[in-house]
Amino acid sequence: MTRSMTAFAGAEQDSGNLTLNCELRSVNHRYCDLNLKIPERLRFAEGDIRSLISRHIKRGKIECAISYKSRQDETGFKVNQQAVKQLLGAAEEIENLMQTPLRYSAMDILAFPGIQQDAEQDKEALRQGIKQLLQQALNTLLENRAREGDHLQQLIEERNQKVHQLAEQGEARMPEVLSRHREKLLEHINELVQSPDMDRIEQELVIMAQKLDVAEELDRLKTHVEEVNRVLNQREPIGRRLDFLMQEMNREANTLGSKSADKEMTRIAIELKVLIEQMREQIQNIE
Repeated sequence: MTRSMTAFAGAEQDSGNLTLNCELRSVNHRYCDLNLKIPERLRFAEGDIRSLISRHIKRGKIECAISYKSRQDETGFKVNQQAVKQLLGAAEEIENLMQTPLRYSAMDILAFPGIQQDAEQDKEALRQGIKQLLQQALNTLLENRAREGDHLQQLIEERNQKVHQLAEQGEARMPEVLSRHREKLLEHINELVQSPDMDRIEQELVIMAQKLDVAEELDRLKTHVEEVNRVLNQREPIGRRLDFLMQEMNREANTLGSKSADKEMTRIAIELKVLIEQMREQIQNIE
């Protein structure tokens, strides 16, 4: 299965008196790079979060942000009375140092950190809630990555088929290229030499034909095309192997271009390099 490394997913779930929210973003990366953004209160579940994500995602830069909001139940607000007393005492000391006394409303006091007490939460229940929330977001993320991967696979298969067609065109063109080059060389030799050594000339023609022959390169190119098609249908992550295959295909296209002694073969080599580069760009985003 071909999966893209670019996707986004979000999920929300209630756990006790908390509403948990999870956002997952992923972009392409050579390895699996995980960046977590979680509040201190949920830090105890960091190991579970990392383990769950790495179980499903092997490549990509992943940003996971988990947050929460307290939901007020029938118990209402819980006020840390000791913190309020300390705050008012500190305010009184400040007022004694100032000419104009400060005045705080009850809402001002409630806005200070630590004044509102969070209700006690069962950590194990909260851990399970976080894992369920994360799994829900991961499922959506993986669906999005798979859907985008299907589109990338279609684009790669289309270009890969064109590479195969160009390789066949090159094979069909080679006999004519070699024949025309042989005729031109013989004409040139006959113009320069009155009594040419035909045996020696034939030997040189064989050597030159070997240098111009790109049959092996074209055969390897078609083999790489078949391998790309096979790899695209594997279930495990395939991005690195496809990237390696693009390097090998590009090597064969470069050799084909350097050996070319014909305009048509040069055109084929250039089109091959364009197609291979287009596939390589798409593959950079595959897990």
